[in-house]
Amino acid sequence: MSEFVAVLLQEGLRFSSEHLEEIHNNMQNNTRNGFCYNDDYHDEQISIMTSTHEQRNDQQPFRFSDDRYTLAFYGQLYNVDQLREQLKHKGYGFQSETTDEVIATLFLEMGVDMFTELRGMFSMLIWDNEQKIIYGARDPFGIKPLYVLENEAETVFASRKKFITYSNEKEIINQQALQDYLTYQYVPEPMTLTDGIYTVKPGHYFVKKMDEPIQFYRYFHVTFNPVITEREKMMHDIRETLIDAVNVHMDHDQPVGSFLSGGVDSSLIAAMAKEVNPNIKTFSVGFSDGDYSEIEAAKRVADQLQIENISSVITPEEYIEKIPEIMWHLGDPLADPSCVPLYFVAREARKHVSAVLSGEGADELFGGYNIYREPGSLKLFGYLPKNVNHGLQRLATIFPEGMKGKSFLERGTTPIEKRYIGNAKMFDEREKQQLLKDYDASKPYQLVTEELYRDVAEDHDVHKMQYIDINTWLPGDILLKAEKMTQAHSLEVRVPFLDKEVFQVAQHMPVHEKIGKGETKLILREAFKGFVPDDILYRKKLGFPVPLKHWLKRELYSWARNIITNSPTDHIIHKDPVLQLLEKHRQNKGDYARKIWTILMFMVWHQVYIERLYNFGNHSVNPTDHISEKQKIYV
Repeated sequence: MSEFVAVLLQEGLRFSSEHLEEIHNNMQNNTRNGFCYNDDYHDEQISIMTSTHEQRNDQQPFRFSDDRYTLAFYGQLYNVDQLREQLKHKGYGFQSETTDEVIATLFLEMGVDMFTELRGMFSMLIWDNEQKIIYGARDPFGIKPLYVLENEAETVFASRKKFITYSNEKEIINQQALQDYLTYQYVPEPMTLTDGIYTVKPGHYFVKKMDEPIQFYRYFHVTFNPVITEREKMMHDIRETLIDAVNVHMDHDQPVGSFLSGGVDSSLIAAMAKEVNPNIKTFSVGFSDGDYSEIEAAKRVADQLQIENISSVITPEEYIEKIPEIMWHLGDPLADPSCVPLYFVAREARKHVSAVLSGEGADELFGGYNIYREPGSLKLFGYLPKNVNHGLQRLATIFPEGMKGKSFLERGTTPIEKRYIGNAKMFDEREKQQLLKDYDASKPYQLVTEELYRDVAEDHDVHKMQYIDINTWLPGDILLKAEKMTQAHSLEVRVPFLDKEVFQVAQHMPVHEKIGKGETKLILREAFKGFVPDDILYRKKLGFPVPLKHWLKRELYSWARNIITNSPTDHIIHKDPVLQLLEKHRQNKGDYARKIWTILMFMVWHQVYIERLYNFGNHSVNPTDHISEKQKIYV
């Protein structure tokens, strides 16, 4: 697996040796351990540099068709053998068993149409030296990232945001991205928090010609087309497709483990993986507070499945100590507290395996979030006359905050397009206006989902919610933390639920087969009855729970207050409301933990990327050696 950066100059410009050295050094300094630097490809207009995991045999950049084309590929394909055989039947010969050669040959055969044929996770670039065109693509769900920076001198493409920022002596904050981050707890794609850098959307490819704007095209579109099918056949299709997906995601040439939380998704993955490798190792993490630890549940599952489970416990001190480094790996602020335990479980897993399976995507595809039950509970409001709904909505505004029934009336009388923006909602517009010095009222958070709702205007409300999550929450939070936290340890994460073959089954399931009988993921659970014990199938959802609510009142209170007080972000954020939230939370006047955490993670990001208090790159000294005592107060 190779990471890459490519710099395309504007017409008439040429690379200097200093420029090339700057790109090279930046990539080296920001390449994680276990990766080695590869050869470069340079001509007058473009430079492509790659780093490849030392366990892999791929030699990139990969040049083909008499050196007309150059490929940089980051990811894994799971249908390489099938594609190779199809191409052989068409008369193509192969000199190696590499993925690179298959992609190159497929591109010669199909051009940009090839992206629809790929089964896997990837970001890639292909440079045509004859036509002076660069092509790029990102996998259907955004498992792998692809970043772009355009300015008056060059266009830069990279698999990692830090590979691009060599050209920014000082990062400038994208104010719109910050404003949306405070609502979503992540920066909604395609924005990043760095002005000028954006991501290629999942399921898209681009074509960039010299001195012309980049043209983006969608090659994969998430759609829900429910089909009434015999139930037994539906369950059979789910079961067989998922078993096949797990099988192809297990590389038989290297050790593959599995994350295990004790919940249904990771338990199913582990159970299916055991069928391929009975000696599969599983990994879990937790806290000393039993209410926020998944270790015991994971061990019970492992015992029932008769597989090995390796676990570790995180202390509050370890948790906060690693946050700056975690933020460095993330590149953008992410206020999902589960990001930190994911970092620790990935670190433990890397001691034993080089890749892990994980359950990301199951909730989005199969209807696993409890919030997806809301349209059913609010169905009554759909039968009421409009004037009655308006009256109830006005009544809800009169009720005091916290009064029983207020939230129910507000949600029931508000169209889904205005009330649902995804799984996390931190600050609303009124609150952000009080927090931000440069609040822009013309750009409310609903702009992020507005176009997405137009795509599914005629769909069932549950499918609308799934569509929003797949296009925002999934790449912006779930897959971002999975990618960054595992790659921080040179561990590769693989997500069988997001195999496109699995989606092709899930997209045809009617809503009542996903949400019903008081359960979420109904048909998924029933499809695997008998495959794993029932108490696993119907166990309460865990994930990576974090005792943040309690820690911010005790163990982390002083740490949080010091960060807020000492952070040089007064020109961006009004601190008084934040400190008031912290005090109210400490005094049990409300649960404001997630809102406080959202602000804190931005301030830590500011430490890392604006103040530049740390350098966790390959060639850094002790990252806190140069920090003053005053600064160390809020490290």
